[in-house]
Formats: sequence, structure tokens, C-alpha cells
Amino acid sequence: MTANAKITADLFITCVVDQLYPDVGVSVVRVLRRLGVTVGFPKDQTCCGQPVYNTGYSEQARTLAKRVLEQFKDSEYVVVPSGSCAATIRVFYLEIFDDDAELLAEAKALAAKTYEFSEFLVNVLKVEDAANCGASHEGTVTYHPSCHLLRELGVKSEPQKLLQSVPGLEQKELEGAEICCGFGGTFSVKYPHISEGMVTDKVANIQASGADTLVSCDMSCLMNIGGSLNRQESAIKVRHLAQILDPESE
Repeated sequence: MTANAKITADLFITCVVDQLYPDVGVSVVRVLRRLGVTVGFPKDQTCCGQPVYNTGYSEQARTLAKRVLEQFKDSEYVVVPSGSCAATIRVFYLEIFDDDAELLAEAKALAAKTYEFSEFLVNVLKVEDAANCGASHEGTVTYHPSCHLLRELGVKSEPQKLLQSVPGLEQKELEGAEICCGFGGTFSVKYPHISEGMVTDKVANIQASGADTLVSCDMSCLMNIGGSLNRQESAIKVRHLAQILDPESE
């Protein structure tokens, strides 16, 4: 498909995908290229600064955020395979730079062209049928929406639209889908016992759904939930949405 051949998008890969799940990044690139998008990758990009910002280290977060502004200043679009990191750029950078008119203007310009992966596919590329990506999936899946994707970005229907259009895929309802999995980045470190209780409840609902695969748009959530599933020796797989849409993903 080449309908979007004139669109160029730079990938902000995120720390979790870069360091732990590079195969997800590969799937994101494959899907975008199948849809005719020219994909760029600023090689000197670093963390968006969310962990240090949430922990109260505002100046350190500001340093990292300024680097992101510099790396992506010339991008036509910025695509992020994470609602959490996309929300940091779109929402929290406006807080970080609210005392500097020049940097705030740069942050607003970056926010205006930054999209979470599913949001970009549906709202920018106008993908209505996942078969256009070559997607197919034989099996049952249930979907976990991450907190930042819902609450900060308001992205709710886009991932569902894509999943519902995947040939062969049967979607199962997840009870308490919009309840946090308990990861919350540094929250799981500060409050491990509460976090463990939350992910235990989430896993129980996933198992009750009867699905053989859990899908989400944030690998941090899937890392947390997947770890709990593994400890229970569950056969349920965890997959980023991009992996479901990518016909070459294993």
C-alpha cells in the first residue's frame, strides 16, 4: 500500500522497547512502511524524562526533555509506541517548560505532531481495515488500555477499531479493563505490595476472559502483567498491538 507515501514519521522508540522489547519497534516500523510511510529514526534520542519527572527531579527531566525537543524539531510527525511516553511529550512537557516562553513554544509544536501508534494509524493514516497492513491473527485476544493512553491522551476507540478489523481475530471482553495494572512506573517501586495486589486482580480478570493473548499499546504494562502471568505459569501470551498488526511478527 502506498497511499501515504508522502508522509514521513520519526519513531520515538521509548526506553522499554529499545532496551527490552526491540522486536516491538521492528513491528512498528514494518506496519508503518506497509502503509506507505517513510520512517525516520533520530539516532541520538534518549529517554523522554518521565521516570525522573514523576519522581520529583524536575531539572533532570527538563534536561532530557530539551534533548527530545532538539532531536525531533524537524520531524513531520512523531510516532510513539507507548501512551505513557506520548503523554509525557504531549502533556507533561507543557508543564516542564511553562516558565520559558521559547521552550514552551517548541514543546507545543512537538506536542501537536506527536501521536501514539494506534492513534496515528487511525486518525492520521485513516486506517479502517487492519488487513491493509497484511494483518491476520487466528485466536482470541483481550485488550488492556493503559492509564496514560486513556486519561491523558483520550485514546480509547482507536486500538479497538484496529483489533476488530484483524481477520481471524476474536476479541474477548476484559472485566475491569480500564483499571490500572499496578505498574505505574516508579509507583511499582515505591509501593510494591499495592502494585502486586493490583496486577494480581488484573491477571485474574485476564484469565477469566478466556483469551489466549493479551494485547496492549504499552510494553511497560505488558512487562508487568506478563511477569505475573509467567510466575503463575500461565500460557497466555502478551503482545503489543503492533505485533498483532505485523504479519511478520512471531
